[in-house]
Amino acid sequence: MTLSVSFKRLLVALAFVSIFAACSDEKTKDDEPAELTDVDAQLKVDRLWSYSFGGDADRLRLALRATVVGDVAYAAGYSGEVTALAAATGRKKWSVKTKLPLSAGPAVGDNIVVVGASDGTIIALNVADGTERWRTRLSSEVLASPVVTNGLVLVRTVDGRLSALNETDSKQKWTLEQPVPRLSLRGTAPPIVEGDTVFAGFDNGRVIAVDLASGDTQWDTAVSSPRGRNELERLIDIDAPVRSVGEDILVTGFQGRVAMLAKDSGQIWWARDFSSYRGFTVQDESMYASSSDGTVVAMRRVDGSVMWEQPALHLRVLTAPAIDGRALVVGDYDGYLHWLDSVNGQIIARKGTDGERITNAPLVVDGRVFVQTDGGKLIAFQTTPKPPKKS
Repeated sequence: MTLSVSFKRLLVALAFVSIFAACSDEKTKDDEPAELTDVDAQLKVDRLWSYSFGGDADRLRLALRATVVGDVAYAAGYSGEVTALAAATGRKKWSVKTKLPLSAGPAVGDNIVVVGASDGTIIALNVADGTERWRTRLSSEVLASPVVTNGLVLVRTVDGRLSALNETDSKQKWTLEQPVPRLSLRGTAPPIVEGDTVFAGFDNGRVIAVDLASGDTQWDTAVSSPRGRNELERLIDIDAPVRSVGEDILVTGFQGRVAMLAKDSGQIWWARDFSSYRGFTVQDESMYASSSDGTVVAMRRVDGSVMWEQPALHLRVLTAPAIDGRALVVGDYDGYLHWLDSVNGQIIARKGTDGERITNAPLVVDGRVFVQTDGGKLIAFQTTPKPPKKS
């Protein structure tokens, strides 16, 4: 029997509760989110501005995250609003109501802003004033930000499809599909584009390279294989975007592995056991990841060996890290942002937002940290080093 997508997602929500709530009679401290302790702050964190969309998306785990292009921040809320704001001040440039429950984006191209909705609708707006260019309906919910590139709009939907739409009129140019397991986490990995190739991870633990123009598969690599006696134990979703660095592709998945693949062939150069559903970031020769249990880990990019681990945010359901100068910044389920020293993992600053969960990684552009909470608020921060204490 094949489960409907909506029913599958309900099961996944229940599974997530069982994984993270730790409601058994034998609960221990290790089953509970870590309590926050005082931080010897080495960074000063200033709140610059905020903008509220409304439309509480708590527990929906949507892919709504601001995009900054030049001096403009584009953002969308579950309420259906898409807005362009001055990145420095938060002053509104334009705002439109789509009248849809938005779930992903926005993505920005030369001329359009693209968002996805929970019912599978894709909407393209004029980048200058927000007027609608087109809208079309795809096969299922969109839980990954679209990508606008080379005259195409690339969209991943939760039914395992990757589609390329014409940027000017939304006509479908090509589509491919990977099988979706009977049970999967709520989330979808957005594709990335390097040159004329699209790279994307899927819920079955595979990474695929696709020709951008034709949609033909260039290679298809299984990064992880299902293990375990039940469907929860066999989850191996790749829900975080892969990363392209030089001639390599880096990837991580839930209950699977972190691995480095050859960009031209998909051959696995190295892999180690690791579990993450939110992903990682890369800087120089290091990669920084948030594990499924809330540990922030620094690894050497060349071989995946661990340089340091920070377990102080255990089970706080962290976002992927973002690079903020010499620090990493992650968000958690309680609406806090935590800054960690990228050299040793020490927590060096903390700031609250609106108390609502932060699902998607902060965005750092031109020294500003933009974060969108599941409560529908976009907030901009700026950090500056504190002077050393006088002895």
